[in-house]
Amino acid sequence: MPTSVDRVSEQRTAFVLGGGGVLGAVEVGMLRALLEAGITPDLIVGTSIGALNGALLATEPSLGVIERLESLWRAAADSREIYGEGPVAQVRRAVRSRTHVYSAQPLRDRLEAELGGAHFEHLAVPFQCVASSIERASEHWFSTGPVAPAVMASAAVPGFFPPAEIEGEHYLDGGIVNSVPVGRAVELGATEIYVLQVGRIERPLSVPTNPLDVARVSFEIARRHRFHREIGNLPHGIQAWVLPTGSGSSRDDALTAFRSFDAVERRIEASYGASRAFLLSREQ
Repeated sequence: MPTSVDRVSEQRTAFVLGGGGVLGAVEVGMLRALLEAGITPDLIVGTSIGALNGALLATEPSLGVIERLESLWRAAADSREIYGEGPVAQVRRAVRSRTHVYSAQPLRDRLEAELGGAHFEHLAVPFQCVASSIERASEHWFSTGPVAPAVMASAAVPGFFPPAEIEGEHYLDGGIVNSVPVGRAVELGATEIYVLQVGRIERPLSVPTNPLDVARVSFEIARRHRFHREIGNLPHGIQAWVLPTGSGSSRDDALTAFRSFDAVERRIEASYGASRAFLLSREQ
């Protein structure tokens, strides 16, 4: 049986799903717009929350997956099942673990329910996701074996969740090393790339005014720099389309934005409308 990399060597259309925590709800609206327009992927690559959205799409690359994704996101919004623990439990875990605030078990349970025992080799569409290897201090791409553990590794946000361990190696969130992995799609032979990003690259950064803001802005510079470099250096003949979120709000960049599930519905609808209009404008 050919490996996942072998399977994508002749593919052309790639969906690249970036990271961004709860802001990743916008990718659901973008996917709906793409699939309604008859645009389907030959390859999917994802980071962090984009790995989660992308993994579900890879199991069902049709409009049917949108209902599953919307149900998942709305359930999270209603129940706070991923970040729902109270502050006392969070403090106790932080003190006990010294590394993280939240348990990874709720997210792991949700992934296993959605993906079951899916393996990369058997997905309907070739899919890869990236995580940050601690021991090797480098990005690691998952393309074979069980999907759910790989997505957990890609979404292991530092300080929020514990590092994910797979075969003796430990991983943190893929967004640390590759927040919007356009370059990976190019490496795998894509000639037409649809970039699903959470909106940060649409908004300019402001000069930080406090120590926490300095850290946030520094990280944003690093990850945006890589994205813009890869987009600017696309080989001849490769086209990339960056889909819009439909939101210009700087509130989504706040340090507390990852906990704000209240705007999930708004984000999905705004990104759907903006992306649909964008795709229609290309045909005119």
